[in-house]
Amino acid sequence: MSKKVLVFSIAVLFGAQAGLAMAANPDTGPGCGLGKLAWAEYKGQKEIAPQVLMATTNGIGMNTFAISTGTSGCTNDGKIMSEHKTTVFASLNFEALSAEMAQGQGEHLASLASLMGVPAEQHPAFFAMTQERYTSLIQAGEASPVALVKALNEGIAGHPVLAQASIR
Repeated sequence: MSKKVLVFSIAVLFGAQAGLAMAANPDTGPGCGLGKLAWAEYKGQKEIAPQVLMATTNGIGMNTFAISTGTSGCTNDGKIMSEHKTTVFASLNFEALSAEMAQGQGEHLASLASLMGVPAEQHPAFFAMTQERYTSLIQAGEASPVALVKALNEGIAGHPVLAQASIR
């Protein structure tokens, strides 16, 4: 009999802990978007039916628009994927960056430095480092946007001044 009481007590304890965890969870359904707004006033938002209706409403394509534009309760910071912003910039401006890196200066290179978190007063050091890294990339035959960004990140991390100054 005491073994049953012990098992029951443990079950009640874990059940209470789970209940507290659920009560602390402010999530009331599938994120943001038109579906979330349309069902916002429904009292049982944690129930299956309203969550399915929210997700279905969002799934017809409206949620993509809401996330992209920051409407319908969705927010964004204007970034596609913050960890890939430098690679996207390098891909779109690869030819100009290649020429400017070979020269050790230029507008695109300054924009890349800023995007990578290098303060303006450290741009000359960044330009010199990129010129040095570019030569090694060309010699290794790895002249691609991904290889370029990887080499520059390694260069910043290993540079005594840039590693301290970078906000990345």
